[in-house]
Amino acid sequence: MAASGRSVTEVSAESTQLRRRGVWRSVLHRDARSTRLRRGWLVRRVLLAADVAGLALAFATTELFFRGEPVHGMPVAVQVVVFIALLPLWVVAAKLYGLYDRDEERATYSTADEVVSVFHLTTVAVWLFFATSWFVGLAHPNQAKLTVFWLLTLVCVIAMRSIARSLARRHPAYIQRAIVVGAGDVGQLIARKVLQHPEYGIKLVGFADADPRELRGDLGGIEVIGTPDEIVDLVEHTEADRVIFAFSEDRQEDVLELVRALRKQDDVQIDIVPRLFEAVSPTADVYTIEGLPLVGAAPARIPRSSRLLKRLLDIVGAIALLALTAPLLLVLALLVRRDSPGPALFRQPRLGYGMHEFTLLKFRTMREETDDGPHREYLKEIMTPTAAPEASSLYKLDRSDAVTGVGRWLRRTSLDELPQLLNVLWGDMSLVGPRPAIPYELELYAPHHFERFLVPAGLTGLWQVEARAHSTFREALDLDVTYARSWSLGLDLRLLLRTPKLMFRKRETG
Repeated sequence: MAASGRSVTEVSAESTQLRRRGVWRSVLHRDARSTRLRRGWLVRRVLLAADVAGLALAFATTELFFRGEPVHGMPVAVQVVVFIALLPLWVVAAKLYGLYDRDEERATYSTADEVVSVFHLTTVAVWLFFATSWFVGLAHPNQAKLTVFWLLTLVCVIAMRSIARSLARRHPAYIQRAIVVGAGDVGQLIARKVLQHPEYGIKLVGFADADPRELRGDLGGIEVIGTPDEIVDLVEHTEADRVIFAFSEDRQEDVLELVRALRKQDDVQIDIVPRLFEAVSPTADVYTIEGLPLVGAAPARIPRSSRLLKRLLDIVGAIALLALTAPLLLVLALLVRRDSPGPALFRQPRLGYGMHEFTLLKFRTMREETDDGPHREYLKEIMTPTAAPEASSLYKLDRSDAVTGVGRWLRRTSLDELPQLLNVLWGDMSLVGPRPAIPYELELYAPHHFERFLVPAGLTGLWQVEARAHSTFREALDLDVTYARSWSLGLDLRLLLRTPKLMFRKRETG
């Protein structure tokens, strides 16, 4: 900017004037911008309709099951009136729980993320109704009927919310237009992750950077459309819904001024990549000391009591899944044996919790005695942030000559990993955790990547759910570390709930 011969003061003053004009133009055009339907408006209404539909379905099913049996001495007609009268209280309570507002703020938010909140709200609502009725001296409640209504409410509301979100994602109003401020390594990394996840509903408009780096080849033609000083005007002209600040070269004071200017537009979501983001987990707490916000970076560890709960979940889950899939396991084993010579199971040394070595079991998907040398070399190639994907837009080594016909289908559906349920039952692995490491990978690890061994390796995990073969090897390791730093039983449950639908989604081949 100084190359034009103007002084830094002149450039700064001119930029300030441009920003101020942009802010006022934005304010004047706010009414025009607000006429376009946006994600928040859409999702809040479909979720409200989903809650009402779920509650009504649960109520009607309960009445049919108990054939109109009175509750608290009230006939069915009175129960219907009371049910309708209490619906606004549910909406208010759900609003207090934040069940209508997260989709607009968090691009990755899903119904799985709110199961615990819906469970808590449903339980509290039913028990408050029970306690209030008993306190005011109504007839003895029908506990069986209330219990059935509670279970049906939980199932129906969650199911209806999932259906509502699926329908909302197909509506044009769900799409958020986004601008990334900063076209350096971090900004381009964010852009690539947004592009490879269309389910986030974010359309990348472009970058804003005064001195951008050369753009990666896998950014799909996304270009630099302006400078950070012009961000308010860019938001107005592109009708952007979201602005992501990702380490531009501007001074900190200038960036803060831009954030304040954007905050005057109440329909723009602002995301800021924190400094030292590599050390901050997604569940980091923000607390204050005399109004100064601090982000906590807790140690990556699982308390003993939590490990016991996690192990109990693993044992129960592994036994249940083995019992359910036993016929399928037998059929798959026969298919593998018939497709190519060799054993049905593939055994390989892997590293799990505390770098303990164990033998991992999978259905064999490649021909016998396949050399692992090409895989070693490919891992080195995709370790760098600038690594380019294969022609399929995936970071997955193409070894079609070595993969069997059945093996290709098993890999695509992830059914080749079902025998790892035995590893889970034996205690070598967990249902959820980082991908079990191959010993020769360790030579590529950065120091912080060893934090992934502070939690048990898993059959599914954050990397498998969020990225799979769409991430570089370094990004996959970073996701494993993120899981270790942010572990909770709720996170495990959410990842388990999201895994089944991903198994048969055609996101990768080979």
